[in-house]
Amino acid sequence: MSRISINHEEVDRFTTGTVGLPGERTFFIQIHGTAGLSSVVVEKSQVQALAERFRGLIREVRASQSASFDELSVLHHKDYEPLEFPIDEDFRVGIIAISWDEISQRIILQLQAMGDEQITDLLDDEEALQIEDAPDLITAHLRIHQARTFVDRADSVVNAGRQVCPFCGLPINNDGHLCPRANGYRR
Repeated sequence: MSRISINHEEVDRFTTGTVGLPGERTFFIQIHGTAGLSSVVVEKSQVQALAERFRGLIREVRASQSASFDELSVLHHKDYEPLEFPIDEDFRVGIIAISWDEISQRIILQLQAMGDEQITDLLDDEEALQIEDAPDLITAHLRIHQARTFVDRADSVVNAGRQVCPFCGLPINNDGHLCPRANGYRR
């Protein structure tokens, strides 16, 4: 089977969200753009890391003045809309790469599906041809304001999870949890 490669040159919406109850949530990233709707499953830690990396990239781009004033000054908005349904999972993300393209003034986001344990780097199309079952790839060309909107949304989605125990700092499930600071008693 050959690699599926989806390229969103223009992105209308780039967001994250969850399905399920706190403690059992599945995290998704959705991209709605020129190639239609793409939905991929990610880990909570990947959403947090991507948001943090976007923050750093935007700071770097601003400090180096490699983005135009027009691009930096576009206001971002809060995205309170739910994920688009039905959610048809394209794949589970294994590798995420982001870069800044100064010519197009876009953040290039690449999401590669989980592959064999031997595949530890993002594969370009030529490398993917050399591998029998190369992992699928989605590429999105994002504007800075879209990355800022994602960061705000990611922060609220990640923080909407389970409450933490005031004694040990571990998350509390709906049925409580065994607190190590209370010698294993339920809280």
